[in-house]
Amino acid sequence: MMIDLVKYPVLTEKSVRLIENNQYTFDVDLRLHKPQIKKLIEDLFEVKVIAVNTHRPPRHKKRLGFSQGVKARYKRVIITLKSGDSIALFPEN
Repeated sequence: MMIDLVKYPVLTEKSVRLIENNQYTFDVDLRLHKPQIKKLIEDLFEVKVIAVNTHRPPRHKKRLGFSQGVKARYKRVIITLKSGDSIALFPEN
């Protein structure tokens, strides 16, 4: 499924500030490449993507009692949309 590849939108201070510049931040599957991400976002939200910037944040350690592990890896992408296009992250009721 295409929707399984885009995990969720990221809503941090910086990502909310970037929405003003028509840039949206998502966490996606680690195996996706930039052309695949571009096509996926364009098909999923019916918008025109101008640029795709990606990075893989460092892993964080998690502890539960005596056992220690790491959180799952993901790829964070910043999508720049064509002016006039937008993605409704905050649906209006």
